[in-house]
Amino acid sequence: MTTTTTLHSLPELPELSERLWTAVIGRDEQTAMRLVTAAADAGADTEALLLDVVAGVQHRVGTEWAADRISVADEHAASAITDRVLAALAHHRAPRRLRIRGRVTVACVEGEWHVLPARLLAEVLTHRGWQVDFLGGHTPTPHLVAHVHQTNPAAVLLSASLPTRLPTAHKAISALQSIGVSVMAGGRAFGPDGRYARLLRADAWAPDARKTADHLDQGLTRHRVGQRQQIHDDLPHLTDQEYTLVTTRHTALVKQSLETLEERWPAMRTYSTAQRDRTTEDLAHIIDFLATALYVDDAELFTTFTTWTAGILTARGVPAAGLRLGVDILAGQLRDFPRALTFLTAATDALHTTSDHTGPGITA
Repeated sequence: MTTTTTLHSLPELPELSERLWTAVIGRDEQTAMRLVTAAADAGADTEALLLDVVAGVQHRVGTEWAADRISVADEHAASAITDRVLAALAHHRAPRRLRIRGRVTVACVEGEWHVLPARLLAEVLTHRGWQVDFLGGHTPTPHLVAHVHQTNPAAVLLSASLPTRLPTAHKAISALQSIGVSVMAGGRAFGPDGRYARLLRADAWAPDARKTADHLDQGLTRHRVGQRQQIHDDLPHLTDQEYTLVTTRHTALVKQSLETLEERWPAMRTYSTAQRDRTTEDLAHIIDFLATALYVDDAELFTTFTTWTAGILTARGVPAAGLRLGVDILAGQLRDFPRALTFLTAATDALHTTSDHTGPGITA
């Protein structure tokens, strides 16, 4: 009897995904590695393994964390294993000898540390025959521009997962286009329909790695120097200075909100240092997302964040009433900011329709 893996032993992708999930969440790295490399040896499609299996398992890790079914430590351990599985899969089999289609740069915007989506894209493009310079997470814009000057890629593929990176992404897009480089945007930060990529004048957008690779295969027109406008021309609403004032007052807004919250939320007086620190972080995130919503002039971005946060809190047995109060306190501080007040009011209305529950798994 031979132990050689054959095409007949190749499991269906859903079955493989479930096996990989069990190994990853059980911190069984050796089994996780063996599953994907055996599937590759058995003839599984590389892109399917990368995007449907490995990326699918990582998405499930995030979903389970959000629902409070796994801990932060579990999430970190699982993410570390999927990262190493991805690396093993990328180097397990030598890529096919293809004609080099061209050179591209893949990078995360400055401040963005969610690297997996960009890394998956880099591997898919490499598999399709592109020469890829993968710069990883948190790529400062000046360094990105310098790299582009040295390598002259056909395009820069810019990744961002958190919407709060959109102002930085805008600066990167503008800087790259000013030297004649086309920029394709991708990642959750740019919206499910790419609305923020269009708003920030990226040359192209795609919802996922496959569509990005397909778009590049079809060709991307090189950006013409001189057609890029100033940021305020792109976003005329910024002239009201609300975004600038909220960002410059960030620290003071957090401090004032925390003090008022303690006065109006008696339970805070019994908080431990760790709980107070977490509350301070939550307030800072609220202000970060409000500022970003002001930057792109979209109340829905802020409302989506606050309702998502309410879900995260209630899954952990923390009532959303505290979040609603925090948003209300911030509205009081920003009552002279018409756009900010409109966004905060919309978020408050949305949170009032969000039902509290006692914890994960509890349904009405």
